[in-house]
Amino acid sequence: MSTTTTLAAGAVDLAANEASQHRPLIITLFGLFVVATLFITVWAGRQTKNASDFYAGGRQFTGFQNGLAVSGDYMSAASFLGIAGAIALFGYDGFLYSIGFLVAWLVALLLVAEPLRNSGRYTMGDVLAYRMRQRPVRTAAGTSTIVVSIFYLLAQMAGAGVLVSLLLGITSDSGKILIVALVGILMIVYVTIGGMKGTTWVQMVKAVLLIFGTLLITFLVLLKFNFNISDLLGTAAENSGHGAAFLEPGLKYGLTPTSKLDFLSLGIALVLGTAGLPHILIRFYTVPTAKAARKSVNWAIGIIGAFYLMTIALGFGAAALISPEEITGSNKAGNTAAPLLALHIGGVDSTWGAILLATISAVAFATILAVVAGLTLASSSSFAHDIYANVIRKGQATDKEEVRAARWATVAIGIVSIALGALARDLNVAGLVALAFAVAASANLPTILYSLFWKRFTTQGALWSIYGGLASSVLLVLFSPVVSGKETSMFPSVDFAWFPLENPGLISIPLGFLLGWLGTMLSKETPDKEKYAELEVRSLTGTGAH
Repeated sequence: MSTTTTLAAGAVDLAANEASQHRPLIITLFGLFVVATLFITVWAGRQTKNASDFYAGGRQFTGFQNGLAVSGDYMSAASFLGIAGAIALFGYDGFLYSIGFLVAWLVALLLVAEPLRNSGRYTMGDVLAYRMRQRPVRTAAGTSTIVVSIFYLLAQMAGAGVLVSLLLGITSDSGKILIVALVGILMIVYVTIGGMKGTTWVQMVKAVLLIFGTLLITFLVLLKFNFNISDLLGTAAENSGHGAAFLEPGLKYGLTPTSKLDFLSLGIALVLGTAGLPHILIRFYTVPTAKAARKSVNWAIGIIGAFYLMTIALGFGAAALISPEEITGSNKAGNTAAPLLALHIGGVDSTWGAILLATISAVAFATILAVVAGLTLASSSSFAHDIYANVIRKGQATDKEEVRAARWATVAIGIVSIALGALARDLNVAGLVALAFAVAASANLPTILYSLFWKRFTTQGALWSIYGGLASSVLLVLFSPVVSGKETSMFPSVDFAWFPLENPGLISIPLGFLLGWLGTMLSKETPDKEKYAELEVRSLTGTGAH
């Protein structure tokens, strides 16, 4: 064993030992959050009387409340754990995740937030089916929503396994899988009992905790460097082992022509993906008016923007204060960089360090629980409303039957997420979320934009766009280095990867748009111009919106 490996192992053991010495404190903080959120969920569940309450929280949330919840939904384990780890290991190239996630909100604000709120009722399928054949389009929309949500859930489950394993000193694979299962069970409880009201309140609480926790660590990191950002970056570059290259483009994405293409693919997926994410789209239905929808996005941009600026301090602070060997020794993908930074900034051998570690880890755990609840609600709502109520029952299901179907769908989706999350526990969570963004941008975004803004768009175009974008993105992911062929792959011991890029967006997103256009041009269906005119007026003015 090399000297650096020995030192890294020793440092990780020290962090784990420090966590173990203060394990009662850590477990208490975790327990308090779980109990508090369960109380909120039960309270909200008692107020959930009908389908509107379950799916859209009764449309009673203000713009600020929804903006807080949207930011809570969006700032996931990828933001808090994955980006900090990516910056700590790859410097400038890791920070590109922060830029991409933030810029993506401009697309959501300018193109889809208000028209979607005006045109739909509960799900993305409502908008697509408004002027097209209901059953095939709703089936496609529901399928796409569930697949995208499961990809996103993978990242959150992986983050939960890594985080709790670090704190509780669990090293066995079976122990990590058990943690993923427990998170899945909590997620199922939140959604089945609380619906959208419970999930929204949990997301608001989590957003406040995450901003507070990130602000605290940012302040302490800057304080350590006397608020001299240049000194922070210089120390990070020196400690990273890469020197000045750490602060320049190319450390991860500039080494080969393939990695440059991967960077381009990642950027496209991040910027376009948000506007197609089902759990973000359904948040626009929880407010009473289009004005409140706009206001909620504005609040979300402000909160999310402040958070992503602070990820600079988290990532570069971790790079400056922790050796890269310790970060990768704790988790190969760097997902534990933020909790380890909290421990180091407070003092590895001090109670203050243990308190910071426990607090930040509890916040990260809160982040995971809130986001998985939102994702599960989006996918179960789409199954119940689009597939069960409108396709299987042909619009004859009662509100009560629809909500019951959503609750059973929650259980099924939870089980699938637990199984896949156990397999993805060693992958970088920011990278996993980028895959979800690519699938959303490939399958959902083209169809949403064509439906809202192209008069000639037909049912065949929608089906080709959704299924084509979905199939191509998922297929390319399955045969990419994310799944096999590398040490950090989901299956590192086998290699069946023939697609060289880690993100399929460069190929699958243009293909989704192309197939939507081609399917429409080859369709013999005559578009309903009156329905499009109605949709156009409704999307722009809110007239007739639910």
